[in-house]
Amino acid sequence: MEAVSCRVAGVARTQQVSNNGGFQMPLHYPKFSQSDYETMPEWQLDRLLSEYGLPVIGNAEQKRKFAMGAFLWPH
Repeated sequence: MEAVSCRVAGVARTQQVSNNGGFQMPLHYPKFSQSDYETMPEWQLDRLLSEYGLPVIGNAEQKRKFAMGAFLWPH
């Protein structure tokens, strides 16, 4: 696992990334609805994205849109 640094809105951020491209498969796929993601607090979005080894950078709205794109299936 290595540390990756980047700048978001002028703020330096460091995140741990594994050597397998960063993706990690937890035991269960998240089962949140779109309305769950729309009201999910930022700390919970951070935790969810981190569990899958996905980027946890940007503001809460950017993280929310990323999580919905990654985990919601189109109908």
